[in-house]
Amino acid sequence: MLIITCLACGSIYAQPNTDSLAYQNQRQKINAMLAARSAKFDQYDASLSKHTGIFGMQTKKDIRRSNDILMDIVKTDNDILKQTKVLLTFKNNQLDSRVFQQQTIQTKVHETESNVLAYMNTINKLRDQNDKLQAGIKNAEKGQSTMEFWLIAVIFLFIITSILFVLSKKRAIKM
Repeated sequence: MLIITCLACGSIYAQPNTDSLAYQNQRQKINAMLAARSAKFDQYDASLSKHTGIFGMQTKKDIRRSNDILMDIVKTDNDILKQTKVLLTFKNNQLDSRVFQQQTIQTKVHETESNVLAYMNTINKLRDQNDKLQAGIKNAEKGQSTMEFWLIAVIFLFIITSILFVLSKKRAIKM
């Protein structure tokens, strides 16, 4: 039973975990988004240093371009936060799944242990009953052999008494 339980536990852990694959894909997606954000921030930094106006001043067009890049960075940040929430959900689900598997395994182990103990108790009770029955059989055999002895003795005494009685009658008739 213990070996079967160990094999069952091993097969549970040997199965590929699709949640971990989704978790890894989600991490890669977030890392790609972070790299894109870093590139956009570099673009924003470069746009801040551009001054295409007269006397080296920034124009409205330069400021709008910088603001557009900044808004794109904010959108990317929001998307990163959403995807991070999804990633945390995957992680929590993995933890919940592992806890559930461990609880299931522990429950099966406890059930197996209790079944083994119950079987052992039953075997011990049956052994005790068998010992009592064997002792009863020996006592019955001793009683039977004793009864057979007394029966044979009584029959032998009856035969001897009968022979003596017949002989005494024959002597009495002859005399």
